[in-house]
Amino acid sequence: MFTRFTNIINALQSLDKTFSNSELVRKILRCLPRSWMPKVTAIEEAKNLSFLPLEDLLGSLMTYELTMQKRVEDEEKERRKKKVVALKSSEIENSDNDENNSDDEDLALFIRKFKRFLANKKKFGGK
Repeated sequence: MFTRFTNIINALQSLDKTFSNSELVRKILRCLPRSWMPKVTAIEEAKNLSFLPLEDLLGSLMTYELTMQKRVEDEEKERRKKKVVALKSSEIENSDNDENNSDDEDLALFIRKFKRFLANKKKFGGK
């Protein structure tokens, strides 16, 4: 945003339209979205906009942006952690059911093979 703003200001300067530093600072603060309003208010209250350098404003806004991004990432991590815990518990329940099913299948297979073994033993007259 700052690069585009600088390009526009430079183009206007080539057309002999110049702005003071305080006008540039106010223009940037006015164009920020609603989510930035708390930061805009804090800057307006804490600093004298007439003497605030454009670079200081940019640094302050970039710091705020990084802080907000970090908060969003932390919230996403918390949501993922909560989902993973829920998935782990349902996975454990499913694996218990799968183990019981596989145990039942193994037992059924063993019984069938044992019956065949006994039938073959009787067929050949074995004791």
